[in-house]
Amino acid sequence: MDLAQYLPVLLFILVGIGVGVAPQVLGHLIGPNRPDAEKNSPYECGFEAFEDARMQFDVRYYLVAILFILFDLEIAFLFPWAVALKDVGATGFWAVMMFLGILVVGFIYEWKKGALDWE
Repeated sequence: MDLAQYLPVLLFILVGIGVGVAPQVLGHLIGPNRPDAEKNSPYECGFEAFEDARMQFDVRYYLVAILFILFDLEIAFLFPWAVALKDVGATGFWAVMMFLGILVVGFIYEWKKGALDWE
């Protein structure tokens, strides 16, 4: 087992940890630390909290968030496809058209069910 072949992977991991940890440490060491009552108070939409944090929450917020993530992720799948469009050929093109067709059917279903309506 040659450890030299794992050097790039180890270096990549160390650089990744350094990029993630170094700004936080520098911000903590160099940044100003002047706490006061206003900074330490809980912030919620610009006004004081008036109810318990464990109150019932409307499920539509979660539904809209899930739908946003679902339809936003389709773009993440379309970027690599668009870059490699010449390489994937007709088979890749029609596979993505089928993928988009399924997403459009799902979108129409959600629209008809009223999941996108906010009352």
